Amino acid sequence: MTDSIAVGRPAPAAHGTSRLRVYARLGKLDVYDYYLGIFLALSAALFPVGDFTARQALVLVLFLAGEIAVLMAMVALDDVTGFRDGSDLTNYGPDNPLRSKARKPLVAGTLTVPQALRFAWGCAAAGAVLWVGAAALAPHRPLWALVAAGALFAVSLQYSYGLKISYHGFQEAFLVALGAVLVIVPYGLVAGGWSGFLMVQAVLFGFGPLMFGVYSNTNDVAGDRTVGRPTVAALVSERGNAVFIGALSVTEFLIGAVASVTGAAPWWFVLLMLPATALRARQYLTGFVRADIMTARRTGFAVHRLSVVLMTVANILVAAGAAR
Repeated sequence: MTDSIAVGRPAPAAHGTSRLRVYARLGKLDVYDYYLGIFLALSAALFPVGDFTARQALVLVLFLAGEIAVLMAMVALDDVTGFRDGSDLTNYGPDNPLRSKARKPLVAGTLTVPQALRFAWGCAAAGAVLWVGAAALAPHRPLWALVAAGALFAVSLQYSYGLKISYHGFQEAFLVALGAVLVIVPYGLVAGGWSGFLMVQAVLFGFGPLMFGVYSNTNDVAGDRTVGRPTVAALVSERGNAVFIGALSVTEFLIGAVASVTGAAPWWFVLLMLPATALRARQYLTGFVRADIMTARRTGFAVHRLSVVLMTVANILVAAGAAR
């Protein structure tokens, strides 16, 4: 395997593992959580159903396909940088048996860097075409939505590659912004605006990637410190990182609570979200009381998916109340 990497040829894929599956791993297609925001945009724009058109549905489909392509490009470029600077070799090496090397095709030797780059830039081109198509077909094109989509596209490709924005701090803030944009932009294209309640949902959706990202960063401290990638986990002590993640968990709850109290969300919204709040607390206890960071990370995915379901239900309830 080492020889095949050195001469620029990928090692043979494992038995039963197709080349397509290897590229799917490079694009992290199994981590579909970023794409669930489309359900929030859809459930907020769908009602009354009789007013929702096939044109609006096609815009959402094109935007979703484009975001999948853009994010595959982002994570593939992240893998290229992580492989080149050695951080992935540390985080997914034999000293870290909890991380599957197969999820990193460059580390596993099943792809070469040129192959990964061709895949990334191909995905980026496809994403750009699909997003332009969605905007061209959209019944509304508010300037803020177009600017937000363009900024997300540019920043995603420079997140770990090129300008390497994530190597200069603000990685955690980017994850929240990423999730929020993936909710409000498609909604803006089909509805023409946004509401305070949708913005609350968008920020909470952004907390999903953040709250499994910070647990990943906690596990990857050694590799990130080696290459100077300034995540909070790499910059502070273990206790400081635990306090930071605890504060984020409380902040997530307070966003929903304050929204319910101030009227930005229905009064019952904070109550509806309590199952996700309880699971978030369990995630923290698993990670920092039981010291099982990787199980806590997996719990983060469950919290995010449950939150999307609950917020989708909230949109349906709001629509049902408005129809009375």
